[in-house]
Amino acid sequence: MLTIRKLKAAGALIRVSRQYGTLLVLWPTLWSLVIASGGRPGLKHLAIFLAGTFLMRSAGCAINDIADRGFDAHVERTAMRPLPSGELTVAEALVIFVALCAVSFALVLFFLNRFTILLSLGGIVLAVLYPFVKRVSHLPQAFLGIAFGWGAIMAWAAVTGTVGMVAVLLFVANIFWSMAYDTIYALMDIKDDRRIGVKSTAVLFGDKVWAALAALYWATAVMLGLAGMFYGAGVIYYAGVVASLVAHLVIVYNVKRNPGRDNAFNGFLANTWTGALILAAIIWDTNLL
Repeated sequence: MLTIRKLKAAGALIRVSRQYGTLLVLWPTLWSLVIASGGRPGLKHLAIFLAGTFLMRSAGCAINDIADRGFDAHVERTAMRPLPSGELTVAEALVIFVALCAVSFALVLFFLNRFTILLSLGGIVLAVLYPFVKRVSHLPQAFLGIAFGWGAIMAWAAVTGTVGMVAVLLFVANIFWSMAYDTIYALMDIKDDRRIGVKSTAVLFGDKVWAALAALYWATAVMLGLAGMFYGAGVIYYAGVVASLVAHLVIVYNVKRNPGRDNAFNGFLANTWTGALILAAIIWDTNLL
C-alpha cells in the first residue's frame, strides 16, 4: 500500500535530497552535448538529457542499494538506508528501478535517433552491473566512470549520429575523474570496507592513495586537453582545464591534511563545482569560436 512513509522511503532510496550524484553524471554529458552542438544545444536535447540524467542516476541508486543491502547493514553511514532498515522491501525497490529505467528509455525511444536508442540499452546494462563490480574487483570506481560517462557518448550520438573522437576523449577523461572523486568518497568508509571485505580503489591504493589521486586528476586534465585539440578549442577552454586541475590538486591536499569522514565528503562534493567550471569554460569558449 502506498503511504507517505513509503513515499519518503522511496525518495531516500533514489537520493532525492542529495543531487550531487546527478550533477556528477550531468557535467560530462553536457560537456559533450555543448561541444557537439557548437556551443548552442537545442532545447529538446537539453530537456531529454537533463531528465534522463536524473532518472538514470536515481535508478542507479536503487539498484545499488538492492545489491548492497547486506553490506549497508554493517556500515555506519549506510545502515539506515531504506532497505537495510526495512522501510522498503526488495520487491518495492525493484519496481522503482524498473519504472525509472522505463521512463528514461521512453524519452530516448520517442525523441532521439536509432543509434542513441541502442546506446541507451548499454547505459541500462552498465547501471545494473556497477554495484556488483566491487565484489570481484578493486576497481569499481573505474566502472563507475564508464557508467557515469556514458551520457557523454549518448549526447554526442544524439547530435551527430556518430561517436566522434572528442566524445571518446571526454568519456575517458570522465573515467579518470570519476575514479578520483569516488576514491575520495570511498575514504569515508575505508575502515568498514576493509572489515567486511568490500573492494575499492581506496583500499587498493592504500598508503599511495594521495599520489594516485593526483595522477588521476592529471590524467583527467590531459584527456580534456586532447579533447580540446580535436575540436579546436580556444584559450578559455584550456584555462578552464588548468583551473580545474589546480582545484583538484587543492582538494587532494586538503583531504590528505585532514582525512576524516567529513573532510573526505567535502572533498568529494567539491568535484560538482569543478565539473561546472569545465562546463562554463566550454560554453564560453565554443560561443566565441
